[in-house]
Amino acid sequence: MSHTSFLGIPVEGEITAGDRVPQRPLSELRPILTAVLDDEAIVEFGWQQYTPYFNDGEACVFSAESFWARTTEDDADDDWRDLAVGEYADRHPTLGGRCLSDRGSYPRTELPYEGDDEQRYERVRALADAVRGGGFGDVLLEAFGDHATVTVRRSGITVEFYDHE
Repeated sequence: MSHTSFLGIPVEGEITAGDRVPQRPLSELRPILTAVLDDEAIVEFGWQQYTPYFNDGEACVFSAESFWARTTEDDADDDWRDLAVGEYADRHPTLGGRCLSDRGSYPRTELPYEGDDEQRYERVRALADAVRGGGFGDVLLEAFGDHATVTVRRSGITVEFYDHE
């Protein structure tokens, strides 16, 4: 029995639905990124983006992960992992943040913001969520390639090969 068609040609059989985040254009990322770049207190920020080589039997899908930001108050030699920003990150040392509750069922609720400048944190967090959320995956893959560590400064963007496995 045909339950759908493709270009007018009947398609039969079981169709397994895909699960892909709708893609957004670069024009929607620009103001989010510019809001962080224009903040003089933000020195640099970055992330890793890659398609995993193996995902325990699940589909290997490109993503951007591990968003971080360095401020003028952070030490230049602070490890990027200590400067993480995002839903699953601990409180940033200078931006503050909203951590996830360690109680209750999943998904965990976010606790109220703790820190000195919530507006700055929210601008950086909006960029972290945009990068990590998957909606700009095509834009990021096109711009910086696969298996990449991306570091953004006002003076330019550096892309290095990311050896993730």
